[in-house]
Amino acid sequence: MKNEKTDKTERDLSDRKFYPAEEEAKFEKSQPRQTPQTAHPAYQLAFQDTDFLLREELRPVRFQLELLKPEMILDEAGVGSTLVMYGSARIPPPEAADTALEGAKDLPEDERRVVESLVAKSKYYAEARKLAKIATEKSIIENGKRQFVVCSGGGPSIMEAANRGASDAGGESVGLNIILPHEQAPNQYVTPYLSLNFHYFALRKMHFLLRAKAVAVFPGGFGTFDEFFELLTLIQTGKMKPMPILLFGKDFWTRVVNFEALAEEGTINHADLDLFRWCESAEDAWDHIAAFYELKR
Repeated sequence: MKNEKTDKTERDLSDRKFYPAEEEAKFEKSQPRQTPQTAHPAYQLAFQDTDFLLREELRPVRFQLELLKPEMILDEAGVGSTLVMYGSARIPPPEAADTALEGAKDLPEDERRVVESLVAKSKYYAEARKLAKIATEKSIIENGKRQFVVCSGGGPSIMEAANRGASDAGGESVGLNIILPHEQAPNQYVTPYLSLNFHYFALRKMHFLLRAKAVAVFPGGFGTFDEFFELLTLIQTGKMKPMPILLFGKDFWTRVVNFEALAEEGTINHADLDLFRWCESAEDAWDHIAAFYELKR
């Protein structure tokens, strides 16, 4: 006699007639590998064959996977938009400043000055943490999605400050980490199920901006410069709609980049300098975001 449950399932118009890949994989796993044919790697299902997926010819497929997985996770988590925070991986938190200075006492003068310079920037760790806390406390929901969810590169220093500030407010935050030759583990404040890992810098940078509604940029090195100037270029060229770009640390940035000279040389328009706003405090940054989007303060 035919099973009634099976019969009902087979007659369900909304049910798929093909088994899902997950179930097919179970079928394949349950089969004994007792012959040379079934034991050979060629017999593996393509989507379970790691060696196959890592082949050079499969790079376009890996690009697609690295685009799709974070997109699905963030969508399922109800993340509608993000407040992205860029900055150095070397600036110490304020509570570590004294220890860093003490440890630098016996260093050669040039190395000691570097430590002192980084310690002087620890105030930006505090401001990044505060801005993330403010944004998270607002708990803005629109169209059933969470808005201005804090998103960092998932690493230490300014990135840690961003995730830490969201944690201070009892909220969740995103960390977009990347595999590097040297170890870079996610900082402890990233929400575990929103801690994402990337192989491709290009896909990671795309995910930084796909949901971004505001970007805060703190003093940093090559990585920060790369992300900041790419964002400016996207908006300058009209590939991306304008958004608040909050540049913290005018003394630092005007020392390392002569923005006015770029305009004077004619390689950018002077109006392009209005694409970003100078900030020194978290409150000023959030006020600018709120004014841009006409949010309640």
